[in-house]
Amino acid sequence: MDRPFVFGKAVDEANFIGREQECERLTMNFTHGINTILMSPRRWGKTSIVQRTIAKVRSKSLYVVFFDAFACRNEYDFCNKFASEILSQTNNKLDEIKNSAGEFLMRLSPKISYSFDGGMNDWSLSLGINSKTHKPEEVYQLPQTIASKKGIEILICIDEFQQVGNFPDSLTVQKRMRSVWQHQPNVTYCLFGSKKHMMESLFLDRSYPFYKFGDIVPLNPIEEEKWIPYITKGFAREGKSIDESFAAKICQMTKLNPSYIQQLAWLTLVNTYSAVTEAIIEKSFQDLLQENAPLFTAQTEHLTSYQLNFIRAIIRGIHKDFSKTNIREEYNLGSPTNVKRLKESLTNSEIVTTTSEGVTIADPIMEEWLKRNVL
Repeated sequence: MDRPFVFGKAVDEANFIGREQECERLTMNFTHGINTILMSPRRWGKTSIVQRTIAKVRSKSLYVVFFDAFACRNEYDFCNKFASEILSQTNNKLDEIKNSAGEFLMRLSPKISYSFDGGMNDWSLSLGINSKTHKPEEVYQLPQTIASKKGIEILICIDEFQQVGNFPDSLTVQKRMRSVWQHQPNVTYCLFGSKKHMMESLFLDRSYPFYKFGDIVPLNPIEEEKWIPYITKGFAREGKSIDESFAAKICQMTKLNPSYIQQLAWLTLVNTYSAVTEAIIEKSFQDLLQENAPLFTAQTEHLTSYQLNFIRAIIRGIHKDFSKTNIREEYNLGSPTNVKRLKESLTNSEIVTTTSEGVTIADPIMEEWLKRNVL
């Protein structure tokens, strides 16, 4: 489907802009066996850049396995997902999958279930791996075993990898993964997730097993100069026009957040009959706030008074020195110890983040919604 703007899903080639340096870096890493960890805030296009690079590097000698770990709640959930996706995506036929399961993970009777939707044949693989059938280390070794047997390289891309940090006895799980994965010469890993704070804890903290596991690749903002022609072209394709100054304003109002730029551009396009005006931009931005309001409400409705006071201080321009007496008293933040707890709790919930400017609201549209509707 031809779409002028895309949000809420990975973008296709036509809607992918910028990221030339990052794409080249990922291509080099993937083709030369360098483990990669992608770091960025939510909605910055991690999945899109990984999938775009995968399309370029996949070959007969480099097999790619891509899966999302979001639904995994413990180590054996992950083991079953890990093994089933590897078996499914490194074999072309169902019989091959069954045979590989029996060959590489003995003591299994894999089950393949089918569903039919609108005439399209869909299936899923169930392995039933548990503590009685396999040790996790056996499962983590599976891709190297397959790669060695078939004479191939395997690239494993895991989205929402931060879920591992929530597993029971997570540090032990991470140690097991790292101890096996670091000794796999024919397997490369690309790990990324939507919760930046948790990903930073897993990979940047010296006390965690995955410290220095691979190349940390940050995703920086895409320059406004690259967005403007993309936005104007999208309007032109629909027989409408937008001045470059308004395209720039879309970028500025969303603080260069890629997903929000796409969404605001789309809402502006929908609200425009022929040419964009200032009033249309403002209405479209209000529409953007309203569309995201239920999500923001769910994220903030259970916050304590102290937490809301901390957020209020940020919105009013305080980004550092929250423990100073005058700031604590003005915004009713409690003791210095309480200030520390407030920052940690709001960071863990991904509402605030720490940048070179200090502590800021992580989501630029949530920040504006808070200013207009809550604080």
